[in-house]
Amino acid sequence: MISRPVMWGRLSAIGAVMAVLVYIIDQGHKWYMIKVFDIAQHQSVKVVPGFDLVMVWNYGISYGWFASHSQATRWILIVLSVAVAVLLWIWLARQTRAYVAAAIGLVLGGALANATDRLLHGAVADFFHLYVAGFSWYVFNIADTAIVAGVLVLMYDSFTHDEKTDG
Repeated sequence: MISRPVMWGRLSAIGAVMAVLVYIIDQGHKWYMIKVFDIAQHQSVKVVPGFDLVMVWNYGISYGWFASHSQATRWILIVLSVAVAVLLWIWLARQTRAYVAAAIGLVLGGALANATDRLLHGAVADFFHLYVAGFSWYVFNIADTAIVAGVLVLMYDSFTHDEKTDG
């Protein structure tokens, strides 16, 4: 029987570096937008047609689902984020493909960055608003972008990788 690592595997460093980079970039951007640029005072800043910078506090999860200002919901979402992060870390430790480890790191860093927002601010700070021809995408942040990119890579892997060929 092959022993599988539980907390640190041969590609864990790749995922850890990606997670740390996403976390630092996201939290740095949020700090800048809130404290230095003071996006709340600017309301909406048009960057290019179809893309504005705005200030939105998301009290729910993706797309504002399950939004609530209650402290119970806030703490449930924080605990769930940490639990998901632990499971992602264990999954990361078992990886044998570098791009999968990197993708898990993207998701992990984004999840922890958004959990930090909930812990510090009670909600997740979102800034990027995309829209075109009357269609408005939800407002999101760098952490959300990393999560989506990581999930897309993981989906790609799930459709293209054959576990039977692993040695």
